[in-house]
Amino acid sequence: MRYIVVMVLFCFCDNQANSQNFEIGPFIGGANYIGDVGNTTYINPNTPVFGGLLKWNRSDRHSFRFSLLYAKLEADDAKADDTRRQFRGYSFSSTLAEASMGLEFTFWEWDLHANTYQSTPYLYSGINYYYAKHFMLMNPAFTNPKANRLEEAGNNWEFSIPLVMGYKQTLNSFMAAGIEIGARYTFSDNLDGSHPSGVDRSEYYRTRDFGNRNTTDWYMFTGIYLTFNFGHRDCYNKY
Repeated sequence: MRYIVVMVLFCFCDNQANSQNFEIGPFIGGANYIGDVGNTTYINPNTPVFGGLLKWNRSDRHSFRFSLLYAKLEADDAKADDTRRQFRGYSFSSTLAEASMGLEFTFWEWDLHANTYQSTPYLYSGINYYYAKHFMLMNPAFTNPKANRLEEAGNNWEFSIPLVMGYKQTLNSFMAAGIEIGARYTFSDNLDGSHPSGVDRSEYYRTRDFGNRNTTDWYMFTGIYLTFNFGHRDCYNKY
């Protein structure tokens, strides 16, 4: 009996190992910030983003996905369409590193082991944990707003929600490529220093707040990627 149990477990583990189907590869594109400083265009990549992603295809319709991305974020009121922002003249530049984990859902079947080319639109969401610079408005000068400066004042470690849509297709039996546009909804209103956190919230510091307090900051990643698939699969697990 003991040997039968061992054999069953061995076969089960072997089947699980063979059924794993992975994709891994680089991502490159552009990033832009949406908030209380600079241009308000939603899709306006003006700085680079790069990194890598890993996908574990659990069925022909969904996969678990993990990515690490690094980007530069910049915003300048001088490039805004709003004349009030142009007069104000704020600007900032920051770096952002993001780790993301979630679920990718394909509209059509995606089977890298099929003998035909595969292509499908997809949606992705999950949870991000990111690092970015913390800013604060220095030396408020109400008579001359352009004398104000946004300066670094620490670091932000925050969560965000990715809302991504894309399109992917196979290139051959072991490579695939994709293009995607992804918005990141943050739980912070301080990527731009408009509402400093972690500081004394006295009246003195409240005078440094600016912008719309009813909304939080967003950032966008637009890019392309190339993946290499590996892992033999006999049949997908249906869960």
